This record gives sequence, C-alpha cells and structure tokens, in this order.
Amino acid sequence: PTLGSARGIVVNSEYTKKYKGKLIIRFDDTDPATKRPMLEAYTWYLEDCEWLGAKPEEVVIASDRIDKYYEVAEQLIKKGGAYVCFCGQEVFKSLKDAKKACPHRDEKPQKNIESWKKMIAGNYKEQEAVLRIKTDIAHKDPAIRDWVAFRIIKTPHPRQEVNDKYCVWPLLDFEGAVEDHLLGTTLIIRGKDLIDSEKRQRYVYKYMGWTYPETMHWGRVQIHEFGKLSTSGIKKAIAEGQYTGWDDPRLPTIRAIRRRGILPEALRKFMLDLGLGETDISLSLDTLYAENRKIIDPIANRYFFVWDPVELEVEDAEPKIAKAPLHPTRGGLREISAGTKVLITRNDADSLKEGERLRLKDLYNIEVISISPLRVKFIGTDMDLVKKEKARIIHWVPVEGLEVKVSSPDGEYTGIGERGMEKELDKVVQFERFGFVRIDSVRGDEVVAYFTHK
Repeated sequence: PTLGSARGIVVNSEYTKKYKGKLIIRFDDTDPATKRPMLEAYTWYLEDCEWLGAKPEEVVIASDRIDKYYEVAEQLIKKGGAYVCFCGQEVFKSLKDAKKACPHRDEKPQKNIESWKKMIAGNYKEQEAVLRIKTDIAHKDPAIRDWVAFRIIKTPHPRQEVNDKYCVWPLLDFEGAVEDHLLGTTLIIRGKDLIDSEKRQRYVYKYMGWTYPETMHWGRVQIHEFGKLSTSGIKKAIAEGQYTGWDDPRLPTIRAIRRRGILPEALRKFMLDLGLGETDISLSLDTLYAENRKIIDPIANRYFFVWDPVELEVEDAEPKIAKAPLHPTRGGLREISAGTKVLITRNDADSLKEGERLRLKDLYNIEVISISPLRVKFIGTDMDLVKKEKARIIHWVPVEGLEVKVSSPDGEYTGIGERGMEKELDKVVQFERFGFVRIDSVRGDEVVAYFTHK
C-alpha cells in the first residue's frame, strides 16, 4: 500500500475500534489485464495492515467471488436494470453524449439473459459486448449514463486459483456495490473523487431493493516530497529500473516508510490528524517526521558516522579511548578507541581555517597548523576551550571503523562508522550531526542503514 492507502486503513480501523465494528480487508482484484494484480501484494498488504495496528478480522478476495457478482447481474437483468450492449466504444459515446439510448437498451430481459450467458461462456471477443446498468440516459453527468458493470477480458488472472476460469469481469463500481451489501457495510469512508461512484452504485441498490450505506468523503492529500506518484506509475518505474523495489526509500509506500524507520504509531497519528474534511490538503512529510521524532528521540542510541571521510593525523596525540554518551539523557557510555589518526567528513575538512582551535567530540581539542597540506595538533582535553572560545565541535571516527552505506531519498552516503552500531540491527539510531537511521543489515564489517529523517 501507498501512503494514500494507509489513510484508509488507519481511519477505517479507528472507526471499527471506536464503534466495535468489524474490520474487513477486501482485495478488489477484478482487472487481470490493465491493473493486473501483483501476487506478492496480497501478502504485503496484510503485513502492512498488521504493522499499522489494523489487523483485519476477515479478508475478502474479489476474484474468489465472481459467481456472486454474476448472480446479482442476472437478477438485475431480469428486473430490467441491466442489459448487454454490443455498441462499439465510440458509437456508444456518441449516443451517450447526445442523450440517446443504445439500440440494445430496450431488449427484453429474456433476450439479455441469453446474451449474458453467452458472454460468460466466452462466446464473444473482448470489446464485443459489455453489461451496462440502466440509469438515466439524459442524466446531467455523462459519466452516470448507462455505465459499464462488466466487460470481457480474456487475459488469465495471475492467481492460479482463478487463472482462466472467468472471462467476464466486473468493474470496481459494480463489485464494490455488491460487496458493500454482502458484507453488511454500514459506513463508507472514501475520497471525494469517488462521489460519482456512489451515484452509479445507488442505481444497483435501487433495483435490488437494498439500503445504501452512509457515506463520508475526504479531500485529496498531496505530499510535497512525492508529487503525483500513483501506484501504477510506481509499478512502471520499478519495472524500468528507476527504483530498486517497492521499499525504495524514495517511494511513498508503507514498505519504504517502514524500512526507513518510521514507526506505526507516528504514521497512525499523522493520518488521523488529517481529519475527514472534504478540503484538499497539501503538506510536507516534516509533519510525519516530527511525530516520529517524538517517539524515537528518547530511545534511539547515538553513534558517529563519517560520510565522505578525510583522514586527519593529529600531531602530539596519543592513543586514547573516548567515552561518549550512548544517549544524552538515558545514560550509558560507548567506548571508542582513537589512535593518532582519525577520520572527519570532507565538509568539515574543507571548512577548517589555519589557526582555528576546535574539539573532536568526546575526544580532545585540536588546532589547525596548516591547510595545505592539512596538519593539526593535539592541544589538550579541557572543555573550557568550547565554553570560553565557543570553539566548534565536530565528530570523528577511528580509521579502523565499520564500512557504512546509508540509503536515503536524496541518494546514497558512504563512509565509516564507529563500532557498536552493528548490534543495533533493525533498530533506529541517531548518527550524530547526520540524522536518524534504521540499521537494515549487517554483514561482517559492512553496515547498510536507511535514512529516517533529521
């Protein structure tokens, strides 16, 4: 699921908790061609739901229930609420735009039943026939006029349980309408872009004598960092190699957010705080990061990571074991062995000035003797240098550290990290002066982390 899907998962699960309802996850997988389902997505979706604290009580897979949709379709045909249309797309569009009925619209139900049975038996080619719901052919909104409920798709379904068992598939508006009734849905919460869906579905409910659920609609949410990335667009970009997978840190998917170290509590609060207003919202991920930071800052251990490292030989220095806080308030120390050579970031190295006195964090003070060649010397350990001269403090790592790669939305950072972080596998830590990261994998002296946020 994407962050857009997460909103629906979180809000609906919250309503079921509040009103002691039942959370059902439904896979609308009835388009085996254009929006072909990914087999792994069935498992991923349920994993993401559980991670979000929204474990469903029931899982419904639409492609397992095609016969139920066929039964309702046949009832609609017999009631005169649906008919088989053989008009080509352009022909029907011209008739619809002119508010004129299709020549097949007034066929008797028995004739339509015969045509329908030929459809589901596979006697027609793709686009040769569709089943339409009879609405108001003069409706002010052309999208409502005799909309398509079923179309012919000869492409086998990717699920082996289904495969080529069916060749006539319901569109989402029909499938959703039937399922909401069969599953006893009492409240529908969805985007305002689906208001037309409600208008179409009400015709099915009217013909069948069903009561339409209460509905609430929310406005669109656009997250600045991701622009207008859609699920289909992401899938295409992954196939083209633009992204490494659905958990690529640059993507707005729950799998990517999880891998980066965003916690479910933060994402839930972020989604719930959006509310249910119909006004469109445009916001930054900084809001989500702020919520996540409140949770992880008190528990994330601190470590040094030097990206784009530059070696610094400290004249007059002796080997020393630095004792740095594992966390600024929870206590605990980490011991870092420092020889006469250390590594600092290239940014820090490039900013040094001749004669400058500064402190290597939790180690000792140094003075820059020259810039080219770069030479520094040890000048003591007293913290008064920082207090009185307001000297800069920069971080460092031993030359014999761990090889670290950090994947982030902005690209990759490679460098050296202090030892100890390899014990934090699958945990979020803070790389001082860099940001929070989640330790993703450890292989020997190689660590891969995913950037969480500043």
